[in-house]
Parts: sequence; C-alpha cells; structure tokens
Amino acid sequence: MFERFTQLPRAIRRACLIVCDALGVLLALWLAYVIRFEQPWPAFAEWNIWLFPVAVAISIPVFMVLGFYRSLVRFVHGGTFYGIARGVSLSVLFMMAVPLITHPTPGVPRSIWFLYWLLAILILSAFRLVGRSYLRSRRSRYFTGERVVIYGAGDAGVQLAMALQHSREYRPVAFIDDSLDVRGSDILGLKVYGRDQLDRVIARHQVRTVLLAMPSITRSARKRVIEALEPFPVHVMAIPGLTEIVSGERKVNELREVEVEDILGRDPVAPDKELLNASITGKSVLVTGAGGSIGSELCHQVFRQQPRRLVLVEHSEYALYSIDQDLRALSQRLGLSIEVIPLLASVRDGNRIRSVLDAYAVETIYHAAAYKHVPMVERNVYEGVSNNVLGTWELAMAAVNVGVETFVLISTDKAVRPTNVMGASKRMAELILQGMAQKQDRTRFAMVRFGNVLASSGSVVPLFRKQIRLGGPVTVTHPDVIRYFMTISEAVQLVIQAGALAESGDVLVLNMGEPVKIVDLARRMIHLSGLTVRDEDDPDGDVEIQFTGLRPGEKLFEELLIGDDGLPTRHPMIVRAREESLPWPQVQDVVSRLRDAMARLDCESARAILERVVAGYVPRSEIADWVWNAGPATSSTSDKVSPIR
Repeated sequence: MFERFTQLPRAIRRACLIVCDALGVLLALWLAYVIRFEQPWPAFAEWNIWLFPVAVAISIPVFMVLGFYRSLVRFVHGGTFYGIARGVSLSVLFMMAVPLITHPTPGVPRSIWFLYWLLAILILSAFRLVGRSYLRSRRSRYFTGERVVIYGAGDAGVQLAMALQHSREYRPVAFIDDSLDVRGSDILGLKVYGRDQLDRVIARHQVRTVLLAMPSITRSARKRVIEALEPFPVHVMAIPGLTEIVSGERKVNELREVEVEDILGRDPVAPDKELLNASITGKSVLVTGAGGSIGSELCHQVFRQQPRRLVLVEHSEYALYSIDQDLRALSQRLGLSIEVIPLLASVRDGNRIRSVLDAYAVETIYHAAAYKHVPMVERNVYEGVSNNVLGTWELAMAAVNVGVETFVLISTDKAVRPTNVMGASKRMAELILQGMAQKQDRTRFAMVRFGNVLASSGSVVPLFRKQIRLGGPVTVTHPDVIRYFMTISEAVQLVIQAGALAESGDVLVLNMGEPVKIVDLARRMIHLSGLTVRDEDDPDGDVEIQFTGLRPGEKLFEELLIGDDGLPTRHPMIVRAREESLPWPQVQDVVSRLRDAMARLDCESARAILERVVAGYVPRSEIADWVWNAGPATSSTSDKVSPIR
C-alpha cells in the first residue's frame, strides 16, 4: 500500500493533502464553537453556519498561494510550521472582513477568531507531523537498508541522520555519544547511548557499520574513538572533515573510509604563515616532479600561496596533464589568476633545464623529481643513480648559473645509513647541494628529510586497502618492520616552511612522531573494514596476513639523523641536522666518476663509488639490476675504482 501511494501522481497526492487541510479547517472552527459555548453543537453556531464554507473557501486558496502544497510531507521541517501560522493568520484576517461586507446577523464572537486561529495552527501542523511520521515509518519498513549506528550526536550527526533517513543504502538505528548531557535522550526518534553500551547496541540491532560524525574533533581524540571501535566486528566509516563541509567541497552524507592519519592520531601543528609565504608569494616558482605524489601536493600548496608564476617540470606527459588540469580547476574555484607553465622536461637535461630557469626567471625551486621506490631502484640502478644524483647535479648547476634564490631538495629518511641504492643516491644528492653551498653564496641550498608519506604512490596504505577489498592476503615483508609516517599535506607544508627558514647547506629533518609497526597497521586496517584477521588464534577469520620477507635493499627500521640529536629551529616540527659534508673538489670528482660509470652502464662501479662516499652505506645484497644481471658475464670492475681522496 505504501509503495502504491508513493507512486501516485503528485497532483493526486497534493489533492489528498488539500482535502485533509479542508477537513482540518472545519474541525478547528467547530472546536472553537464547542469550547466557546461548551456544547457539542450550540444553537448559536446555526446562525453562523455560513462561516464554515467561507472558512474553507478562503483558507485553501490562501494556503495554495503561500506554497503549502509545493513541499512534500515527509520533508516537513520547522519552516513549514512557520508557514502554517502565517497562512492561518492571513486567512483569519480575510474571514473577519466578511461580516463587515455582508453584515450577517448576529456577528461572530471575538473569542471564536482567536480559538479558531490557535486550533487551526495546531491541527494543520499535527496533520503534517503525523503524516511525516507515518510515511517515514512505512518507508523504513519497506526500504531495508543496512543498519548503521552514528557515533556523534552533535549537529553533524543529526544532519547525517536526517540525510540517511531518506537513503535506500543506510538505515540509522541509534546514536553513540560520549557526552553525558545527551546520553539517554531521543534525537529524530533514535536513542542516544554511551560508548560503554556499544556492544549491546551492536548486538541488539545487528549493526555491521558505524559512521563517525565528529568532523571538528582533534585527530588524537578521533584515534581514541577508533581504538574503542576496533574490537567490534564493524566497518567504520566517517563523514568528511569540517573544513571540507564548510567550504562546500563535500556534503555531510558523503561517507569515506577511515583515513590512516585518523589511526595514527597525531594532531598537526598550525603552519607559520610567514614561513609559508617567504619563498613563494609574488615569486616565480618551479617544481620538479610536479605530477608525482609529493610534487602535485607541492604544486597545490604553492599555488595557494599565490606565486607570480608556477612552472611545472615533469617527464611523464600524463602526470603533467593531470596536475595542469587540477591547478586550472583550483584556479577557478579560488578565483586566482596565476600563470601556470606545464613543461615536459627531464632534470637530467642540463641545457633544457637551464633554458627553462632563464626563460621564466625562476627564483625558487622545489626539487621533488626522484625515483623513490626502494626495490624498483635496486633493480634499475642506472636509472636511479642517473635521475637522483646526476639529475640533481644538472638542476643545481643550472640554478647557480642563472641566479636562483632558493633551492629545496626533497630528501628521505632512507638516506641515513642506507642499505639500498635509492637511499645512497638521495644522500649523494644531499652531499652535492652541501658542496655547492660551500662553493658559492648566490643560491641558498636546503635539504628536507622525512619518512614515508601516507597514500603516496608506492605506499603500503593503498596497497593494503586494495588487498583487503579483494579478500587478502595482506602482504607484509617482515613482522618487525617499522616505519615513520606523515600525511602528504602535512609533509609538504613543513617542506615549504623548512625551505624558508634554512640557511644554505642545511639538512632539515621533519619530526615524524612515533614510528609505526607495519603489521599493526595492517591489522587495524582489516579490523576497521569490519573484517577479522585469519591466524592461528582465529583460523576462520576473513583476511590473512602473509610475511613475504625483506626485499632487496630494505631495512627493518629507518632513521632520520646520521649524527647526534639535531638542533631546534623556530618551528617545533623542524630540526636542523648536524652532519658532515664533503669538500667541493671531492664532490666534483665523485660526480665525474659516477657520470663515467653511467656512460659505461657500469652498475657495479656506480655502487662501489656510492659505497665509498656515502657514510654508512652497506649494501645488503648483490647487485639486483635486471639488465646488469642479464647481460654478458664481465669481470668485476669494483677493484678498478681508485680510492677517492
């Protein structure tokens, strides 16, 4: 029956509502006489019988003009009742004017008008409230969406519940809230429970999904909530953050998976606006690797600081196209008019880079172009060394030649006592810039070192999410592997600030917080997806975790400092490292030797050079380069590399 009614033409449903309002007007007028004369049908009313058809004839057209019948009953809200009061008031004024025109005898008692006005408002409002409740209850029975609990009974939670009450996908059954003020109360017909009642609510309503509706709480507070939910077999999802909702980018009912930053729970430090603007605002800025994970976020944040010009350098055509389109859309959204120059180029091509820097009078460079995936670089030594070391050399030389003011290298924690070619090549890139800082004072060189970035290309987080979605197994290299993590946004924000406060030759390290055990991260992601880990304790679990063994060049843990504890800076999240560097002549010699080795495609010599120069570099395996190992057998050349003095 409910389905048939909701499928009736809107004109018929509107006619039904008009009939109900007409009956409501007659009922209100009759009750007004009953209350006034204390009789079910007083004789006095017979003299004013004309008023009953007049009330309907006046009220219904007034209600129609005021738009009573344009809104749907199931979407009745506070504004609807204000409209009813206004419509009834206007119709009463018209009805009171009738006796003045027609001179009926006797007149209508003044108290009748007040009683009718009050009763009509109450009855018409009651009709709509009852209708809304009936339609919603029938809808909830008819549409059996997934039962969900909303965690958070504040404004965001209430808005989410209202949105989901009209959804076919989810059906809210209860609220959970930590506030004692709302616990035990009813909101939109849903009871509010405390956190300690979670197990009872989940079992009673057979809930498989919990929706977090707390966009304004701190990340550390959100982490505590997630930890409380982790033991339960529920899928945890969240509404967007407060900034996204306020800006209009996202709606409150646009649910998302719980982000890993919510699991880590570290609250970001507010940025220093002066440092953010210092090397960007009003300047010509160039970003290499502009289409990569770090590079694209750099471009977005640089763009928001309103440079005079933003030059994008990227060797991948598709990646360059994507970031260019993103920035054009961002420009329209923010109403900014900034010159964006997307250029296909490789940092290894010194002539091309020099012409770019000169043509666009570049003042600040953020060098994010690098091969960073450890196993991939380990098996492609030639490309890793050529891009990460020689590319940095060419870019830095060009920057000095054209007079770039600031050069910021994006480095990595894998450059500290590396066990792989990627880390050694990034440390060599740091040594190149430290040497250049000694040689000249025209360009200020800075290096910013940090750990893993959440959700970047090659990160374990998107890999784990994909593996969980496919039912597993989730692959972890070793049960004792730990890593530092930071969000892309936070890392890039700190990179920009670090580049502004650095002195030439500085290696700055970002405070990454506490390291995370990768296997623990995998378990939490599985649990928050509403699944269980299949292991010896639970052989019937949903998703298995498999340990695959460390890959070539991988370490169990990473470090951020080579030497002693760093020196503090004006920013609480940025530390200045105290590390040794190479004299400029030695840097030139090393680069020359590496260039010769790369020209001969000699991976063994290249690795031997890095091993002798980069402090703490101890390879853990034989050379894993695919092409080198597949080529014709050659005699070892490592003994032909003379010591570097």
